[in-house]
Amino acid sequence: MATRALGPVRRSFAPWNDPTAVPLIRFDKVTKRFGGFTAVDDLTLDIHEREFFALLGPSGCGKTTLMRMLAGFEEPTEGRITLGGEDMAGRPPYRRPTNMMFQSYALFPHMTVEGNIAFGLKQDGMTKGEIASRVEEMLKLTRLESFAKRKPHQLSGGQRQRVALARSLAKKPKVLLLDEPLGALDKKLRQDTQFELMDIQVTLGLTFLIVTHDQEEAMTVADRVAVMDKGKLIQVATPGEIYEQPNSRYVADFIGDINIIEGRITGASGGRVTIGSAEAEAPLTVASEADLAKDTTAWIAVRPEKTRLSLDAPPAGTANALTGTIFDIAYLGDWTVYLVQLPGGKILRVSQANMTRTVERPISWDDKVHLWWAPEAGVLLSR
Repeated sequence: MATRALGPVRRSFAPWNDPTAVPLIRFDKVTKRFGGFTAVDDLTLDIHEREFFALLGPSGCGKTTLMRMLAGFEEPTEGRITLGGEDMAGRPPYRRPTNMMFQSYALFPHMTVEGNIAFGLKQDGMTKGEIASRVEEMLKLTRLESFAKRKPHQLSGGQRQRVALARSLAKKPKVLLLDEPLGALDKKLRQDTQFELMDIQVTLGLTFLIVTHDQEEAMTVADRVAVMDKGKLIQVATPGEIYEQPNSRYVADFIGDINIIEGRITGASGGRVTIGSAEAEAPLTVASEADLAKDTTAWIAVRPEKTRLSLDAPPAGTANALTGTIFDIAYLGDWTVYLVQLPGGKILRVSQANMTRTVERPISWDDKVHLWWAPEAGVLLSR
């Protein structure tokens, strides 16, 4: 449970927009090869102090390899990694100001909760008094005070996850590395824990780096997200920018649901670009200042929730108006998702919030429908 509002803290935090800010972590032209396979390819990335940063991408994209190089479990084939201005080359994991929390939690089954938390502190030679004080602090932080004497098998999955987090934080690392930390939790518990992680990160003022393939998780917890593919950074931006302003079809398609319509540029003026597409009788319009030549292949990407759907035709002259047939329907409680098949066969997704419990004439299978979106709702993509 959050103990204070995070909004004012997170809203004002954006050191990546300050050209004078010095990053805490810097990957400088880093490449990692395993034999003939390139896991990370000439990657440059800055992460700032107190940032909650997410590496997001499909399996095999290089995100875990990048984290393991920062932790010291792998060495770069080329390039340099610095942390706090110090080159990490050749420095073993136990001499780096980082700590990693693994997906499996890796708790000692024969130790109690407080014993697990204290283990690393004992290895560092802290006094009994210092260890007791730090363990008490971590138990309180993670709300595990009443479970201190229990062993891992006596805990739920969420409680074991908090023990692993407390143990990782006990040594007060500069950077906490989280490798798919919530993957073993059910959806509801995972969502609750995401907010707990955010609160702990802000409270402690530490830098968190999370690796995940769960886009919703990355968008929830992170100040910035790096979308990766085949060892390269495709886009690094805030969650809002990633979602609303994807820089490519890959990012647009990877983050959330989206409809992508291909066409050719037919004109541009006044901050509007028109695209002729086989999917539409009239040219489609998108708000954009992009300078693309006429007849250039381009794509309009529009989110399902930004598309209007109705049994009735929109007013004459409405931009981006299409017609289709309801192909399938998914009722999700808060939202209903409609799959609309256009005359040419392409299927678009439209999401509508269920604002009322009943409607006079619900849209149903095989209905002929009209859909449209505002020019500002779409994004023009050139790659």
